[in-house]
Amino acid sequence: MLADYLNRSAELLRESARTLGDGRMDRAIGLAVAALGANKPLLVCGNGGSAADAMHITGELVGRFLRDRRALKAICLAADSAVLTAWSNDFGYDTVFARQVEAYGEPGGVLLAISTSGNSANVLKALEAARAGGLATIGLTGQAGGKMAALCDVLLDAPSRSTPMIQQVHTCLYHYFCEKVEAALAH
Repeated sequence: MLADYLNRSAELLRESARTLGDGRMDRAIGLAVAALGANKPLLVCGNGGSAADAMHITGELVGRFLRDRRALKAICLAADSAVLTAWSNDFGYDTVFARQVEAYGEPGGVLLAISTSGNSANVLKALEAARAGGLATIGLTGQAGGKMAALCDVLLDAPSRSTPMIQQVHTCLYHYFCEKVEAALAH
């Protein structure tokens, strides 16, 4: 029943508030504000629904979330179909995001990597490339973070192993993230 599903969703959001209320989100926001405030890039990547979330996040930050303000240097690594298909065809999908981190990343920038499992090979390689390039790393994932946990300066892990439920939490988390980043940088 719909009421049961919505109640399970609400309980997961309450659990997320408990488990993520330890300052990690504030640290993630601080990393993004520092980078974007210095005109360094916030790169965002993910696959499937997480790619759509990456586009949503960058759309809010380049355009506007709630306030009129200058555009922010947020780049979705899943949005350029020519780069995605050319690189993947010639070299493989596992390195398609890492290659773009190499192209667009700058020391002092940030990579926000999204994977509900925390184990997507191309997201892991992007995190490795970001660390090698001097970018801070933020992970948005499911319970415990999978292999991403060891590669993230800040891990925001929804306390679930169900992909749709994790994605619901992610939407709330990145809306909050966008709101606070925008508020800090709106002049």
